[in-house]
This record gives sequence, C-alpha cells and structure tokens, in this order.
Amino acid sequence: MTSTMDPVLYDPYDYAVHEDPYPVYARLRDEAPLYRNDQYGFWALSRHEDVVAAFRDPGRFSSRYGVSLDPSAFGPDAHRAMSFLAMDPPDHTRMRGLVSRGFTPKRVADLKGQIERITLEHLEPALQKREFDFVADLAGLVPMDVISEMLGVPRSERADLRRLADLLLHREEGVLDVPVAGVEAALELMTYFAELVADRRAHPTGDLTTALTVAEIDGDRLTDNEIISFLILMIVAGNETTTKLLAHAWYWAAHHGDAARQVLAAPARIPAWIEETLRYDTSTQMLVRVANGPIEVLGTPIEADTPVLLLLGSANRDPGAFPDPDKYDIGRDTTGIISFGAGRHFCLGAALARLEARTVLRLLVERISGWSVDEAQAERVHSINVRGFAALPTTVEVR
Repeated sequence: MTSTMDPVLYDPYDYAVHEDPYPVYARLRDEAPLYRNDQYGFWALSRHEDVVAAFRDPGRFSSRYGVSLDPSAFGPDAHRAMSFLAMDPPDHTRMRGLVSRGFTPKRVADLKGQIERITLEHLEPALQKREFDFVADLAGLVPMDVISEMLGVPRSERADLRRLADLLLHREEGVLDVPVAGVEAALELMTYFAELVADRRAHPTGDLTTALTVAEIDGDRLTDNEIISFLILMIVAGNETTTKLLAHAWYWAAHHGDAARQVLAAPARIPAWIEETLRYDTSTQMLVRVANGPIEVLGTPIEADTPVLLLLGSANRDPGAFPDPDKYDIGRDTTGIISFGAGRHFCLGAALARLEARTVLRLLVERISGWSVDEAQAERVHSINVRGFAALPTTVEVR
C-alpha cells in the first residue's frame, strides 16, 4: 500500500518530527508502508521487514548517493564527505577492507582501560556538582575524547572539533539543506584532517590515523582524500551517535523509573539497557538509499536514482517485530534491532559504541543511588538523520 495523498505526513525537516517522530511512524506503517513525499521527491519504507530487506539488497537499493537527503550532500560526490557509507561494491568492499586493517576488533578491545580513564576524568567533577548537564559535562565529552585519542587529535583541539561536528549535523528550521555554518564546518574539518594526515605520513605514530596511512591489501593503499573522508566520518558519526545513545539511555531510564531501579540494583543489566535504548529511540533515525535502476517495491514502480528513505527509528518500533513496541522494557528480546544498519553496511563502529556506553553507564551506576532529569529543560538536536539531546539537565544522588 502506498500513499501520495498527504505530502507532509512525514517531513524529515520538520522540528515537530524531530521532537517526537513515533506517532508519524505508526501512521506510516499502518497507512503507507511505502510512502511517497512529492514535496521532496522521496519514497520511505517504515516497516521492519521492508527496511531490513532493503539493507540486504544493495543491488536494488544503492548507497552511492550517500545517506542524507540534503541537496548539497545527496549525489554522486557524497563519498567525499561520507566515505564508504556512500559507496557500493566493489568500491565499498575495497574501502571497508582497507579501513578495517586499522580499525580492528583488537584495537577496539584494547581501548577499555583508556575509555574508563577518560570517563572518570569527566565523571568525577560532574558527580561533585550533583547537578550537571549530562550532555555537555559527560556524554558529549567521552566519545569525542575516545575518538580523538584513537586518531591522535590533541586535547586542546577537541572542543573545536566537537563544535564543528555539531554544526555539520544541525538543521535550521525552514532551511532544507546544510546551513552555511555547516558547509563552513565541513571545509574546516577537511583542512584539519588533511594537515593531520600529512603530518602522520611524515611523522608516524601509533594512532589510527597512522595505521590508515600504511594500511595495505595486495599493494593497494588508501589515498589521502580517502583517509580524510573516513576521519570526518569518525569524528561526526562515530562521536555524535554515541553521545545520543548515552543521553537517550539516561533519559528514558529516568523517565520510566522502573528501568532506572533495575540497573541500579543489578548493573549486570546495563547491556540490556543499552540494547533496549538502541531499539526504543535509536540515534540514527533514517538513512537514504537510491533506486538502482527502475525497480518495483511493494508493487509500486520506482524510477532510477529516486531516494528511498529507510526509517530505522520506525522499524525498531514495528509491532510486527517487537511486541508492545512503545513500552520501554530492558527485559525484552532485542535481537532484531537494526540501529546499526544491516548487511554489508553494518556499522563498523558498533562494537566501539557499545563498549563506550557500557563503560560510561557502569561507572555511573556504581557511584550513584539514583538520578533524575529535568525534562522541561531538556533540549533536542535538530537533524534529519540523527535524533538526540543537545542538553539534558540532571541531578544525581551519590552513594
């Protein structure tokens, strides 16, 4: 079933959708599982089964135009900013294979102690205050520091990189593209990482940037531009989505008080807390694909190169995949979540995001006996792809 009757039923630029997209998703799943928006010229899939099938069918649903609907980001040059997120095989296979040589499971696992140290550096001052902004004082700092130390970014430059990453994601109300400030931020990031790559080629160290400069498969190596695009992806996607995951876990467990009581009483439930948060309110709400040639979807013909939005946030709330999906239940089976995508584009940083979240939340619940958030003062970010908090005032009871 498709719908063209209401072109504004789902508008990814609408601030009201950013605040709470889930009622809209429910309507899409029920009334228009293949939804057509004539205003922006896209189709959208909202049911779990259909979104998963699209992820696993790159032959029909291509990534070559990137993952964003923004006019300046959508197109054949998207890989310059989005790295292998905007590639199909064989380019995707080559790029991901080379990047994986530097971004290995062992390198991620070896970060555990480092993540604990970084977390405590920010957590202890926050706990001393008892009242703090969970995003500004903790969730927004730890992921940036972890990624920065992996890449070899000096401490003095991290706050500015986070500012640039935030500008790149932010969407101004009524502006249907990357704002001027976001474009300028992208250029600054490109310049910064070009200088970092040049420095590491001349003066190798043990960081991930150096590892990428020497990564090789059968004589094939990454170019400077390929490394730069991947580093931008790391500092934006790898940092921001983990920040949003942490804040969502904190917010929803407090909002649903039973969840907070469960994890405080049994820290072993923290991984389940994280997985249910990923399902209930995932950081990445939507990713774009394009029709790879004329295709038919749910009985409807779609022209070549037409955007097809895969609504991860909706799929994770599909009652066909998760019983009672609007209930926040850390005891549920979450094995079907697609918060990190699926298929060959499954998120390379998923293990790191989960490790960071487990570490931060464990160190928190070990040190407090309760917490609350000021929901009236909480502020959400405004982005067409990412959902999360820009500010989350919180009060803790220290043990």
